[in-house]
Amino acid sequence: MTTVSRWRTIAIVAATATATTLGGVPPAAAADPEVHPADEPYRPALHFSPQENWMNDPNGMVYDDGTWHLFFQHNPYGTRWGNMSWGHATSTDLVHWEEQPIAIPQTFDEDGTAIEDIFSGSAVIDEGNTSGFGTAEDPAMVAIYTSAYTPAHPTHAGKQAQSLAYSTDGGMTWTKYEGNPVLDRDSANFRDPKVFRYEDPETGESYWVMVAVEALDYKVVIYRSDDLKNWTHLSDFGPANATGGIWECPDLFPLAVDGDPSNVKWVMVVNLNPGSVAGGSGGQYFVGDFDGTTFTSESTVSDDALPAGELFAGFDDGTYEGWSVANEPGNWANGPWTDAPATGTLPGQNPVTGFIGAGLVNGFADHDWPVGTMESPTFTVDERRINLLVGGGNHPHVEGTQLGNEPPAGRLLFDGFEFADGTTLADTGWELTGDFATDPARNPSTAGGDYYLGAKRLNTWEGGPKGDDNLGDLTSPAFTIEPGEDHLSFLVGGGKRLNGTLEVRLLVDGEVVRTATGPEAGQLNWQSWDVSEFAGDEVRFQVHDDATGGWGHLTVDHLVLGAEPATPRSDETSVNLVVDGEVVRSATGRNSENLDWVSWDVAEFAGQDATIRIIDNNRFGWGHILVDQVMFSDVAAAPRLEGYDWLDWGRDYYATVSFANAPDDRRVMLGWMNNWDYANDIPTGTWRSAMTLPRDVELVSTDRGPRLAQRVVPEFAELERPDVAFTDGGRDIVEGAETLPVSGDVVRIDVVLDPGDADAVGLSVLGDDESATRIGWDAASARLYVDRRDSGNTAFHPAFASFDDAPMELEDGRLALTVYVDRASVEVFADDGRTTITDQVFPNAGADAIGLWAEGGDARLDSLTVTPMHGAMYREAGADGATAAPSAAEVTALTGPRKTPDADGDYEIKVKVGKGEPTTVVRLLEDDRVIDRVYRTADSERTFAFRVTGAAPGEHRYRVDVENSAGVTQGTEFLVTVAG
Repeated sequence: MTTVSRWRTIAIVAATATATTLGGVPPAAAADPEVHPADEPYRPALHFSPQENWMNDPNGMVYDDGTWHLFFQHNPYGTRWGNMSWGHATSTDLVHWEEQPIAIPQTFDEDGTAIEDIFSGSAVIDEGNTSGFGTAEDPAMVAIYTSAYTPAHPTHAGKQAQSLAYSTDGGMTWTKYEGNPVLDRDSANFRDPKVFRYEDPETGESYWVMVAVEALDYKVVIYRSDDLKNWTHLSDFGPANATGGIWECPDLFPLAVDGDPSNVKWVMVVNLNPGSVAGGSGGQYFVGDFDGTTFTSESTVSDDALPAGELFAGFDDGTYEGWSVANEPGNWANGPWTDAPATGTLPGQNPVTGFIGAGLVNGFADHDWPVGTMESPTFTVDERRINLLVGGGNHPHVEGTQLGNEPPAGRLLFDGFEFADGTTLADTGWELTGDFATDPARNPSTAGGDYYLGAKRLNTWEGGPKGDDNLGDLTSPAFTIEPGEDHLSFLVGGGKRLNGTLEVRLLVDGEVVRTATGPEAGQLNWQSWDVSEFAGDEVRFQVHDDATGGWGHLTVDHLVLGAEPATPRSDETSVNLVVDGEVVRSATGRNSENLDWVSWDVAEFAGQDATIRIIDNNRFGWGHILVDQVMFSDVAAAPRLEGYDWLDWGRDYYATVSFANAPDDRRVMLGWMNNWDYANDIPTGTWRSAMTLPRDVELVSTDRGPRLAQRVVPEFAELERPDVAFTDGGRDIVEGAETLPVSGDVVRIDVVLDPGDADAVGLSVLGDDESATRIGWDAASARLYVDRRDSGNTAFHPAFASFDDAPMELEDGRLALTVYVDRASVEVFADDGRTTITDQVFPNAGADAIGLWAEGGDARLDSLTVTPMHGAMYREAGADGATAAPSAAEVTALTGPRKTPDADGDYEIKVKVGKGEPTTVVRLLEDDRVIDRVYRTADSERTFAFRVTGAAPGEHRYRVDVENSAGVTQGTEFLVTVAG
């Protein structure tokens, strides 16, 4: 018997297999072997996450002979997107997942250069052996995936096409088909094939059907094949409904409406990024019919109708209708606006959709580079609402910023690095170490970054011979902070690291007292430190670079000591309502070329003069704004996006597709729990990203027609711990907030609330004295929401803090919610599963408080159950008060028809656990694989049995492991021989 952490053994096996399979590229550095994955901050207990490195889209999800297979987009070498390969995990119950070796690796040429990335796709069980890869008795598992050919590929450089790989050992090893690619449209954006077997209900003819996307054309392309190798085009679907971002990861499947097999509809899923209803990545769906050739949607919405109101500016007569236009002086294209409205899409721009009439404001002249403003004639506010169509970049107006790049008043240090040519940084007293000391002439730099002042700056890419891999420090000579010099301001750009490896520092007596890092962008912007407490002290400024790889550098310029901090430069792409010279309302795009309605409530400004000001102050990605149809009205224009059908209304439910070959006609869907707006920056450690919980989906009748309803698969009920559940109800919730006498960060919450006369009511989770995630319902707007703006760690990316909501009328005047909370996420199910919101959150360490609240009046709690849950990944034991790992289980007997260890395939393994100590989970393993488990409570009997049926003849090597929250104790292996 040995007390161990089982995950380490699995990790070693997986790492060895990966390194062997992907020879030619060194594997990533291993995780700290002393840190158990379950102890890493934000590691989920219920959701699948890879032990190490990056993960995104689920791929190839398929059920085969009792095993659910989850393949996924994976970077085996780092925690950011890249080196795309198919990772692999398996489960027998959709709850407990075992990570397997890499399934389909990135392809390299004989020189070790990557020539093919393995993008998203699907997998099928070829039961008829149509491909010839297996046999009729032992069919192959076939993966259909996108070959994303790199620029180094000798024949398909830059193209995307569909390819095959096959496995004849249950998905454990794979062979790429020598005839790849099997479907090539000579396209750079043809990807994400989902393949299924279709049978014509009238003729009985069956064949393979593929749905894939032409991503930039908002089009699902549909093909058929008899052998998975040769494909014929059938039809196309789209554009339709949300087209704000590229279309990706489609799916197509039938569902019986309300469970009636005589009323079957087809569901077309189309994921898109950006442009989802909550912003960034998301998934929409369509309900309709599929006849084996064409999908016909019944749920497509027309976007042509104008809301009621008075048109103030439509930009349809070829002029800007009296608006003052300020283009960037000297810009060769007279951008960003030119002298007349655009008539649609401009050169180099993805298709612009959603505008109405002949013209619109389009700031894409000369692409994203030029900056400028436009302002309307003055008008008097005389209606309650201003409605307008807005698209383009998501760069909101921020109070307290400037459109220019003016430094603050004060003392400029080090001449802004504008030394005479030939004078190095070292010549002026700076100390340079590491790579920056090898060639003094490199510092200061005359290249790198944007929005620097003058000609010279510090740039740790240019400052040494290794680019992003330069390491070392640039430390200034000492200078004194004078009284009244309360702020040190500087321009900084470049990489962002939150672990101290890439930052600028203020040193006092050699100690670091202030730090700042970059924005993960080339553009420099102002940051300021309050240094008033150091008046009279000698200090030093240091640029510290101990980071390598992408964005492993900083750019710094123009240090100023002064009484006031610098005003940061705005990077907005916005349209603003200006009253008395102040911006009082503002809107921005969604990083989408699709315009949608924005509505401002302006009743408080009735009778006042106002203008509408459009600002493009951004030169980089999505650095433009689109505006059309400015209207005055007494009613709000509804956003078109909210009229479409969404898989989820949260920010973190993307690339969602369904498992193939699921038993009992189940339709089980799974998504990537992340969002491309910030996916590469979420503050996890050795791993990045998790999957959502798997959901059973069905079609139910609604006033709008059949629509999807979703529920977490019932298998997760086995993790629930009703013996320690907390219940409450039948009482008032007094206006304000209360903390419940129950806490937990891995729980299921079922609650029914009566809003009463409250303006809003809800619950809070993952809370402490400083922050919490709030889940609520607003009475005035009739909207369900998750508010994560003050949920803990939100500063790692400006797009993360969000308020995500969905329209939802209450049934019988009550709000019924089921919420799964899992350390760093919430999945909210309401309206009998017809409305869901999925969001990541990153709470403060130890934040696990659960509370209720009501605003603007009292509400009532009808019922509440908080059920703690066991873990499914890495650590299975829930909180149990254990202070030490349990003692080993004792195997007391083997029983069967012959009553001897030489059993005939049906027998019991009787187990006895220790007395008076927590033993939460007992597992039976065969050849190091879990084949059964028992969850125990404080009242459970010490002795119980595992039942084995149908064991094959031969030797079977078993072990019984026991686990509590303090650790795992591994049992001694024993042998059972089954008679032949």
